[in-house]
Amino acid sequence: MNLNDSGRADLVVTTADPELLPEAETLAHRFALPLLAWEETGDRLVLNVTRERWELVERVRGRGQPVGVEFSAAIAQARRQEGLRQTLARAVGLKSGVRPQVLDATPGLGRDAFVLAALGCRVEMVERSPVIHALLENGLQRALQAGLPEAGRLTLALGEAKERLGRSGGDGVLAPEVVYLDPMHPERTKAALVKKEMRQLRAVVGDDPDAEALLHTALEGARQRVVVKRPRLSPPLADKTAHAVVTGRTVRYDLYFTA
Repeated sequence: MNLNDSGRADLVVTTADPELLPEAETLAHRFALPLLAWEETGDRLVLNVTRERWELVERVRGRGQPVGVEFSAAIAQARRQEGLRQTLARAVGLKSGVRPQVLDATPGLGRDAFVLAALGCRVEMVERSPVIHALLENGLQRALQAGLPEAGRLTLALGEAKERLGRSGGDGVLAPEVVYLDPMHPERTKAALVKKEMRQLRAVVGDDPDAEALLHTALEGARQRVVVKRPRLSPPLADKTAHAVVTGRTVRYDLYFTA
């Protein structure tokens, strides 16, 4: 897949480790992206191959903050200890003995999906960005190699969640009990403060202009509920009033029941 066709010609593949050059070459060929030596990348967004993981790095004056997918036993243990009282668990409908099957239609770096897997849910991640899918794939492979049981409850597909939901109920494709949405919302002002991580993801995937359409498709495809993660003070997605709301310190979850 040629990412240059989707306006990401500024993204390049690199590695600072000569032994990883074949792996970097394979990745560059996979996405039809330029392969540059680390010292040649300058101030730009790079897909960096390291011994630990694949990661995005937004380089500024030769430095950058890496962003990658991290599924670890320590993270899983911490979230299990928080238990069912955490807002995400309550929003998705986890209860004693109840672990719904979830389709994460906007997985990003997979953190919420991994939390739900740590709590016992089976989570299907559908990611449409080839680069973000590659980061998730790399993270999931490392988790499987490490023997994390949570990894066995995660599946990953490259594609459009709307198409996956459209196939629900036909050809043996089971409709998910819960559809989880955390769309990339547009910046409202040029001066908006955005975390470096969010900025790097936005540079690769852009905004989600079809988020409202995805919500409508999810409402038709979820067997029990649709959960939409929003900044705490943002309006509801598509201005659709939620049936219930679970609110945290910085985010809230709008719940739409479909059962």
